[in-house]
Amino acid sequence: MAPPRVGLLLALALCLAFARADAAVRELRVGYYAQTCPRAEEIVRRVMARALAREARSVASVMRLQFHDCFVNGCDGSVLMDATPTMAGEKEALSNINSLRSFEVVDEVKSALEEQCPGVVSCADIIIMAARDAVVLTGGPNWDVRLGREDSLTASQEDSDNIMPSPRANASALIRLFAGYKLTVTDLVALSGSHSIGEARCFSIVFRLYNQSGSGRPDPHMDPAYRQALDALCPLTGDQNVTGGLDATPVVFDNQYFKDLVHLRGFLNSDQTLFSDNEGTRRVVTQFSQNQDAFFRAFIEGMVKLGELQNPRKGEIRRNCRVANGGRPPLEKQVAPFRVLDF
Repeated sequence: MAPPRVGLLLALALCLAFARADAAVRELRVGYYAQTCPRAEEIVRRVMARALAREARSVASVMRLQFHDCFVNGCDGSVLMDATPTMAGEKEALSNINSLRSFEVVDEVKSALEEQCPGVVSCADIIIMAARDAVVLTGGPNWDVRLGREDSLTASQEDSDNIMPSPRANASALIRLFAGYKLTVTDLVALSGSHSIGEARCFSIVFRLYNQSGSGRPDPHMDPAYRQALDALCPLTGDQNVTGGLDATPVVFDNQYFKDLVHLRGFLNSDQTLFSDNEGTRRVVTQFSQNQDAFFRAFIEGMVKLGELQNPRKGEIRRNCRVANGGRPPLEKQVAPFRVLDF
């Protein structure tokens, strides 16, 4: 993988080139499937509700797919594709392998939609609808989603490696990355609030606990009592696949995430840095910690903007979200070398 600075420059170059392709993208609209699959949104929410009943964490994992899909060549469902003999999928990218999950929930949604209206609803649109429903079903705000995306014919592990941020990313790097997509500091902080629900692995934070910035010491921007709790959850020689809540209410979509950051109780470095390391993001974190409605409004705006990122290349409506229509079957085993990273 390219060094962080080089990787960031590559990501920004890709973002800017991507933005210049606006004239080629498709028009998205609310109610896109009103005639062709009128129950589409109802079906997606019903399947997501079942997934939530089975495992609360699963819907947060599905919501996270929107970020990892849309940031890499637009919202085109490429993150859902399995590796093939000729393509290393985005699932094996550094920020995704052993980290992204709940693909089976998307498969379940797709199967239900194919039974109702075959060949109509794209996997890319499923991600957008399901991400919204993950928020609604856990107590967050509702909003109308603009639909009409096509699915990509391929995935790009290389682009994902170059673009997606590390859990070690600081606020300045995140601001530059989001700016490449015409997303503001407020968008960055609001969208980071997606971590109001869900969990992350100890692997993502052991460096914070024991070797922040190569110092051999813990991150100084951490409440001592919280650090002790994380030490117990994630001992240096313990199982790094153990998970902890991203905030104190990991199954409820609320503004607790921001309250935790203010009290130096952010789980990920890339979260805590929004309060601890940058004055601009700190102001927004503080505002959202005090005003949940303001957070909800900004989150909706950010999710709509994120969903507008498109891949201008011609696509299709995949019958199976894991493989292009007529494509070679996915490999039983991953073709990319084993890597470990989390976000």
